Amino acid sequence: MDSEFGFELSVCQYAEEHWPPGRQRQQPLIVARQLGTKHRRWDTLVLVCDPDGLRQRATFGSQRLDSDLLHVVRHAPAEWAWYQDCLPDPGYPWRYVREAVHRAADRGVIERRRQGNRIELRRRFEYPEWVEWIIAIENKPDLDASAARQLADQLHSDVALALADEVWVATEQTDNAIAPVLLEDLPVEAGVISVDPTRRGPDAATVRWQPKRLPTEKPGTRILERPTGGSHGASACRFEYDSPDWKAAKRREIAERAYERGWRSYIDSMRSDCRHFEIAETDAAFRPVCRAKNCHQTPRQCSSSCREFEPEPPTWRQGGWPIDGGPGKGLTRVLAERRDRQRPEQE
Repeated sequence: MDSEFGFELSVCQYAEEHWPPGRQRQQPLIVARQLGTKHRRWDTLVLVCDPDGLRQRATFGSQRLDSDLLHVVRHAPAEWAWYQDCLPDPGYPWRYVREAVHRAADRGVIERRRQGNRIELRRRFEYPEWVEWIIAIENKPDLDASAARQLADQLHSDVALALADEVWVATEQTDNAIAPVLLEDLPVEAGVISVDPTRRGPDAATVRWQPKRLPTEKPGTRILERPTGGSHGASACRFEYDSPDWKAAKRREIAERAYERGWRSYIDSMRSDCRHFEIAETDAAFRPVCRAKNCHQTPRQCSSSCREFEPEPPTWRQGGWPIDGGPGKGLTRVLAERRDRQRPEQE
C-alpha cells in the first residue's frame, strides 16, 4: 500500500461491507473516518445503530445536530412552554440557548412561537438514542518502534476513558506467523485485526485479538500526564474523571457528525474538478487517482495549492455530461449518493 490514507480507505471499505468480522450483520452500520473529540481523533469509527432509532433520526434531516441543537431537541416538551422553563440549565448564558431554539425552528425540528416577550417551543419529533455501539479503529499499516510507543499511549488512554465500546488496531497483513503488533506493549482490552489492502471480501481481514467491551456507562479516566520513568523517575500520573453524562453527550455529538459526513467525505477535501482527478476501482476499494502524479493521492496532496491542478476544459461539460458540471461533478455526485445509501429516507 502506497499511503496510510489508502490503507485507511481499505479498512473503511471492509468495515462498511463486512463488519463485524467473522459474524453475520444484524444491525445497520454507519462508517466514518477522522472523527473524535477535541483531544482525540480516531482513524475509523463504526457506529452500530438501532434500526428503529436510525429511522427516527432520519426525520431530523441529513445535517448534523451540534451540541446546542441536541440540548434543545432532546428536551423540547410535548406541550408549549417557555424555553427557560422546559430546558435544563445549560451551564452557559441563556442567549446561546435562545439562538439554538431559533436555529432548530428554522430547520423544522421543533415548533416555536412568541407569547408576548417570551419564546415558547414544543417538539415535533422525539429524538431517539439511535446508536447502540461505537467501535474506534486506529489504522497502523507499518508499525515501527516509535509508532508502537505512541500507539500504546493512545490506546491506554482510550481504554481508560472508555468513550467507545470497543477499541481496535488495524495493521497490514504480513506473512509472519504472529502479527508484529501482538509483540508490542498494547493494552489487552484492545482488539487487533490485520487487513490485506489488495483484497476485497470477508477474507480480506483476520482478527488476531478479540477486544474487551469497555464500560461506557461508567465514569471515564482522562490521563493528563504520564510518569516520565527512568531509574530516578518518581513523577506521578495526573488524571481527571469524566462523568457518564459527559461521555453520553460526546457520543451523541460524534454520532451526529458521522451521520452527516460518512467516510467518503474525502471527496469534499479534494479537487474533483481537476482534469487529472479520477476514481479508480482497485481489488480492495474505490480510490482517488491523480494522473498527473501517477499515484493514489491524499487530501493533503490534492488541495488548492497543488501545482499540477488544471481545471476541466469547458468541452468536457458537453456531449452528454450534465450542464451543471463535467466528470468531476459527476464523480462527486456518485460518491455522495454512495455515502447516503445507508441513511433511511425521511418519513
